[in-house]
Amino acid sequence: MKRKIVVAVTGASGSVYADVLLKKLIQLKEQWDELSLVMTENAKDVWKIELDNENYSHYEVRQFTQQDFNAPFASGSGQYDTMIIIPCSMGTLGRIAAGISNDLISRAADVVLKERRKLICVARDTPYNLIHIRNMETITLAGGIICPATPSFYSKPTTIEEVAATVVDRVIDLAGLENKAYRWGK
Repeated sequence: MKRKIVVAVTGASGSVYADVLLKKLIQLKEQWDELSLVMTENAKDVWKIELDNENYSHYEVRQFTQQDFNAPFASGSGQYDTMIIIPCSMGTLGRIAAGISNDLISRAADVVLKERRKLICVARDTPYNLIHIRNMETITLAGGIICPATPSFYSKPTTIEEVAATVVDRVIDLAGLENKAYRWGK
């Protein structure tokens, strides 16, 4: 059975992570049936500032607004099995940890957790305060995965996209998709 994946992009810095992930997921199209995208308005602003484009609107995926509670992944019956929040702001992380479903991203995360499906939060903030750490603990205890946007360098990346790919490749692995990527010791 192919996958149903929703990618959520919040206003945290790190738009390059979302851009690289979307490009890679589109290349892995044979492994999923549905790929949806929801972005906050802040995410769109940050994307324009950091990447100097509006390419998020050009991806051939289903796109939903942050307030569209009719999106299929706003309900467990939509059977989306994976949600990736990349980058995940600490505000979004906190709302998810507190069970506050006041927008499509936090509602979809709540659905994924209650249905015992895969939630991957790519936290992009530093340093963490105790509230952040406790929110990460809460999400982890509820079954979510916290994957900090912490790149690795043993593959010797030379561009910002290659650096971001070291995190994105890990996210794709965590999502359970087959992906050709640098592997340690191979």
